[in-house]
Amino acid sequence: MNRRIRFSKNASAKLENLLVYLEIEWSMKVKENFIVKLDRSLLQIQNHPDSFPASEKINGLRKCVVTKQTTIFYKYSDQAINVVAIFDNRQDPNSQMYLL
Repeated sequence: MNRRIRFSKNASAKLENLLVYLEIEWSMKVKENFIVKLDRSLLQIQNHPDSFPASEKINGLRKCVVTKQTTIFYKYSDQAINVVAIFDNRQDPNSQMYLL
């Protein structure tokens, strides 16, 4: 089943900020490598949404670690994958709940 991938406004803004940060602070190559990893993760989620762990705190929410620094949180239905948040793993893990 081919589900559409949708990003919340918050997730879109976080992703945009992350991409700008990677390009400015690291390099275009680092940014491109991250995009490849993100695309692979989203394809995996799209094809097998249950392959990533479910949240213990929020019903229906799952998390996918894209890199050791970045995790995406998503929900899914038969029609869509809804990316609700992109989280920097270097932050306080308790602060991720305010993003959702």
